[in-house]
Amino acid sequence: MEQDKPKEPKIDESEAIASFNEKYKALRQEIHKIVIGQEQVIERLLISMFSQGHALLIGVPGLAKTLLVKTLSGVLGWDFKRIQFTPDMMPSDITGTEILQSDPSTGTRYMKFVHGPVFSNLVLADEINRAPPKTQAALLESMQEYTVTAAGKTYPLEKPFMVVATQNPIEQEGTYPLPEAQLDRFMFNIEVDYPLREDEIGIVDETTTHDPNAINVVLTKEEVLACQQFVRRIPVSKHVLTYAVDLATASRPSPTSDPYINEYVEWGAGVRASQYLILGAKSLALLRNLPAPSCKEVRDVAIPVLGHRIIRNYKAAGKGITTNMIIQALIKSVKESDYTLKDTKRDVQVRKTVELGEASNDKASAVDRISLALNKIKKSTKKENTP
Repeated sequence: MEQDKPKEPKIDESEAIASFNEKYKALRQEIHKIVIGQEQVIERLLISMFSQGHALLIGVPGLAKTLLVKTLSGVLGWDFKRIQFTPDMMPSDITGTEILQSDPSTGTRYMKFVHGPVFSNLVLADEINRAPPKTQAALLESMQEYTVTAAGKTYPLEKPFMVVATQNPIEQEGTYPLPEAQLDRFMFNIEVDYPLREDEIGIVDETTTHDPNAINVVLTKEEVLACQQFVRRIPVSKHVLTYAVDLATASRPSPTSDPYINEYVEWGAGVRASQYLILGAKSLALLRNLPAPSCKEVRDVAIPVLGHRIIRNYKAAGKGITTNMIIQALIKSVKESDYTLKDTKRDVQVRKTVELGEASNDKASAVDRISLALNKIKKSTKKENTP
């Protein structure tokens, strides 16, 4: 006889959620040893990481975008590579290249592939819009499939893997706007604004009086992978799922769309937007110590998910209507679906009659009682229709 397989221990969901929340707080606390303020930016960056997504940081110089990403790699203990994008950069500078080598013992020559900086856990694509599109496209396969193909051979990337890119919004000369296909690979478009007055005072005080604080590794790679898998196991009600899809669909101009969208939007968000709305809502729910996301979590991640996927037309740009304004209008116009099912009059009659039959000492089976209930309803309907 085959021995019974040992049953896997059941995981207490409430304890798992509490543990996830504690790890998030520990990460945030360790990051704040180096980066002061920017609470929302840090939260959204960590949501991207827990959701197995990539992030695009947009902000003027000097707002600690690079420092934040480097600090994140430090508290995670990840292999970190920083790529400074320039106009003369080639795709092989990112993915790697083959070099000719010779065996000293035999003299045989052979080609060896040397890994590029993309072969790491956390890649910082600094000022990504300074490189031409062909170089930007070198990251497409890595971000979607976690592989690199060079000279006809495919190399897998080690997980966890995350790309964080930065852009300077005020400098356009000598830059190449990211193609829509590249933008769509990023889960979040995170806008980094100037720090609050109190935070800036703390930044100046900390950076001009002593050396930077030492940081500790808070999460291992295995723990991060486990957290990422846990996020995907979080249940989502069909009500919330439908709302996320409706929100993304409403951003697409069509004959049935809102007149506001048809007037000011050139292209709407694709299917990835719906997927990332749900994944982002799941992660945000866990950060808030909730067992499942609601429509509120979907709305709270709508701006970073949709901000780089909705393309305004010239009319919107001329009137000063921003993408965030369009998203706010979407949030107001898209209503949550009605998930309460209302019984018809016939359903109520059947249920009441069956309940009365069950309450009595009638020995008839449940099927007989339902048939009896239906017959009574038919008779009452005939009497009502008789003139």
